[in-house]
Parts: sequence; structure tokens; C-alpha cells
Amino acid sequence: MSTGSDQGDAPIVRMVGVRKGFGRVSVLHNVSLEFAEGQTTVVLGPSGCGKTVMLKHLLGLLKPDRGAVWFRNTRIDTLPEQRLGPIRRQFGFLFQKGALFDSMSVRENVGFPLLEHTTLTADQREQRVREVLRMVEMTGSIDKMPTDLSGGQAKRVALARAIVLEPKVLLYDEPTTGLDPIRAEVINQLIIKLQRELNITSIVVTHDLASAFKVADLIVMFYDGTVVMQGTPEEFRSSTNVIVQRFLDGKASGEPLA
Repeated sequence: MSTGSDQGDAPIVRMVGVRKGFGRVSVLHNVSLEFAEGQTTVVLGPSGCGKTVMLKHLLGLLKPDRGAVWFRNTRIDTLPEQRLGPIRRQFGFLFQKGALFDSMSVRENVGFPLLEHTTLTADQREQRVREVLRMVEMTGSIDKMPTDLSGGQAKRVALARAIVLEPKVLLYDEPTTGLDPIRAEVINQLIIKLQRELNITSIVVTHDLASAFKVADLIVMFYDGTVVMQGTPEEFRSSTNVIVQRFLDGKASGEPLA
């Protein structure tokens, strides 16, 4: 979690009054959020509540029906596709299942964004690949193929690929899903480490409450397409909001609280 006094002073990404629907199904209802620079914001909520749709708006992959999405001082939801490329390169994305290319080695997977989006020489790419693999403690696996990696190792390689272009914002989609508690804790520690060492802004979508309370500076809870609460982990633990209580207690909406 962030410790610097200069962190969190201004939002690097924000959504203002965003509404989004698909056909007759309304997914986001007048959502306004600010993600503070240099902080880790965890987004909680049951499946289907709009968390993934929110992430896609931040990347410009979806356009709101109403409202606006901003990256720093640039409104991105109205930009044409060709102008979104430089904005998207400010974002890293850790997919839920890693999404490594099976036909490429670890070196090739991590170096792929450098090959696609930079003019670095082969030696410079190699240096950068080794640098980010060192950050996630995977240098020894540089010549392995994805099929030779455990689930936790694959997540770490995918995380190295997500930061190789030095993004300002890192999006995590269920980063600990499918991992045992020990390997999940390794990912939690890496989220904290990268946020501290790189001053990166992290937005973490997760169902893992232990992870959420471990890494978050701020927690946002979605329910039925709206933000029902945002606050510090301590504020969530002491919340009297019924929806928040049910979620933290692992109860379905129809179950009694007592």
C-alpha cells in the first residue's frame, strides 16, 4: 500500500456519470469514480455487477452510453481508435488466466510488447526483459515455455509482461483466482512491491477478500451496476451497510444476516 506523501493527490483515471447497457440490460448506472495516482484501488462485488465492464471503459474498449472517461486531462471515450493507442500503452493488464502465448518462451512473451511498440534493439529488449523478470523473481525461467510453468509462475510472467512498457496504470483482473493461499500471497506481495517501487497506480478487480484487505489503499464495492460504498479497508470492516455486510460474510442476497 502507498506510503509516500505525494501519492493519491490527484486522480489519474476517472469516470464521470457513466451509464452502459447492452440491449435492454443496463450494466452501469451513473457510475462516478476517481482512481488516485500511485494508489491501489480494489474493486469488489458479486459476479455480473459491472466490474469487468468498468475495466473495459478505462481502456477505451467500450464507450459509455452517457458520461465520460478521462485519463489525466484527456477525455478518452470520445477519441477515435487511432488516438487511443498511446493512451492504452499507459495501461498494463494482468488477465485472469495470464493469457501467455503458448508457442512463445517466457523471454518471447515478456518481450513481445517491446517488439511491437518500441524501437529498442535486441540487446536493449533483452536487458528490459531480464529487468522485469527480476522484479517478479522469474529470471531463472526465461527460457521455459508456458506449459512448463505452474499457475503462480505463469501469473508472475504475465505480470512482468504487463509492466514491461512501464505503464502508469496496472489493471488486475482476479489476480489470485485459481491459486493456493501461498502462491496467492506471492501475488499480493508483488502487487504491493510494484506499487511501491514503481509508484504505479493499481486497479484490482477481485473476489478474494483476503487479497483485497492486504493490498488496498481504497476499496470500491459494486452492486447491481452502482457503487454502494468506497472507503479504506478499515471503513469496510466496520461498515453497517447491509449489502457490504452480506458480501463480506459470504451471504447471498436472500439470506438473513443473523
